[in-house]
Amino acid sequence: MKETLPPSPRALRNVLFIMCDQLRADYLSCYGHPRLHTPNIDALAARGVRFDRAYAQGSVCGASRMSTYTGRYVSTHGAMWNFVPLSVGQKTLGEHLRPHGVRCALVGKTHVEPDLEGATRLGIDVTQGEGLLAMEGGFEPYARDDGIWPPGFKVSGNAYCDWLRERGYVSDNPWHDFANSGRGPNGEILSGWQMRWADKPAAIEEPHSETPYTTDRAIDFMKEAGDTPWVLHLSYIKPHWPYVVPAPYHDMYGPDDVLPAIRSEEERQDAHPVLEGFRRDTASESFSRDEVRRTVIPTYMGLVKQVDDQLGRLFAFMREQGIDRETLVLFTSDHGDYLGDHWLGEKELFHEPIVRVPLIVVDPRAEADATRGSASDALVECVDIVPTVLEALGIERPAQWLEGESLLPLVHGHEGAVGKDFVVCENSYAFRDAVRLPIGQPVERCHMTMLRDARWKFVHFEDLPPMLFDLESDPHELVDLGRDPAHAAVREQMLGRLFAWLRARHRFPTIAPAAIEAWNRREREAGILIGAW
Repeated sequence: MKETLPPSPRALRNVLFIMCDQLRADYLSCYGHPRLHTPNIDALAARGVRFDRAYAQGSVCGASRMSTYTGRYVSTHGAMWNFVPLSVGQKTLGEHLRPHGVRCALVGKTHVEPDLEGATRLGIDVTQGEGLLAMEGGFEPYARDDGIWPPGFKVSGNAYCDWLRERGYVSDNPWHDFANSGRGPNGEILSGWQMRWADKPAAIEEPHSETPYTTDRAIDFMKEAGDTPWVLHLSYIKPHWPYVVPAPYHDMYGPDDVLPAIRSEEERQDAHPVLEGFRRDTASESFSRDEVRRTVIPTYMGLVKQVDDQLGRLFAFMREQGIDRETLVLFTSDHGDYLGDHWLGEKELFHEPIVRVPLIVVDPRAEADATRGSASDALVECVDIVPTVLEALGIERPAQWLEGESLLPLVHGHEGAVGKDFVVCENSYAFRDAVRLPIGQPVERCHMTMLRDARWKFVHFEDLPPMLFDLESDPHELVDLGRDPAHAAVREQMLGRLFAWLRARHRFPTIAPAAIEAWNRREREAGILIGAW
């Protein structure tokens, strides 16, 4: 369905960059879910382009987000996993924008870990100005909320927790005790960290839960922004666990709405040792039980539905204010959630439910009218978001920093715009001793890299056999061909493409290729003839 937009009296000047945490693409109705209807996200797709083959560059929150914020692959920026600091030497979206007078702010989660050691070594004051922004991943922390505070942990100085206390939710940790837990018959806390309570409503009024709170802060930002051009990263912490949602969303869906798990008994036989290690994880063992899936997935669906409703509220505000006609909108997720597929829970590996993410781009300008409401099957990546934002705002894209490509040629329907030959995702199981220790792998040899093209998905492991899936004949990735002698030539070809990709990483981030060429010309023109006879 195609939706037209009224013309704007002003040029495009803002960007709303929306990210959900742990949202599977196939849990949106515009991406095919038959029971979970998301009309506001669907309406967004009707106003723009829905990318059906978009891929994250990391299969955990931190690595994926750092790639999205820098426009660089994980191997290049180095923040391989959660809680790994993003080097102060990396350049992020905000640092590309601010010299051009564009305000770059955050509402919600980033998972950015500050490089305090690097800042100390360089004498950077991290309490104010550019030093503070560098520790926040380049974002002005308008309303940062990374959540995920453990039970019993005294929380002070967290804006959301302070806001809850002001509204009568009094405890050391109202994030856990109210927003992410239910109540038993005698008032006891039913912790959201235990999935057995997922079907109980959160002990909080719905308008006070995290998703409406985050939406409120986004509206506050837009009201206060005035005429200064802005990029707002609106980053919802849900539907990431703890799987708890307030009424009425807690029982909107039931066990009958849970789709069958994508898994087979055959894929458990002689499984890859890394895959087998992740299946020993507590979340995987839990989600392998039908009882757990029937309890948790309806709540996951409720969390997605609440996000969609809140986006409807935000989009209505933008229409009333005329903001939508001068704002580029991007909607995506940092990765998906196994929810029991392939006998797994959580994320970290490279099956489609994890690495394929929703990506919708809405450009309100007339140049995008030809593709409005369409779906693209081009292979694209989340590293393409920063180049897209810069091009949309008319800001030069520094080739030495960015490894992604702008999506605007695809959004504008340019002839010859076809996407990429392949996409890449990376992770490390160095942080998972249950995986690493049984196979005797040292920390520095735990890197794993996925390369996916139009047909094949190849996963390379150091010192271990690869994984290989034929997505043409096996779209659900149930048959691993990584050790099949008949596919040795395919594995060799994919390994060669991976090696070529590694050799093409950007080695000179602080100097542009054109500057290197200019230096060589100046040297010759100056008569510097090193080694001449």
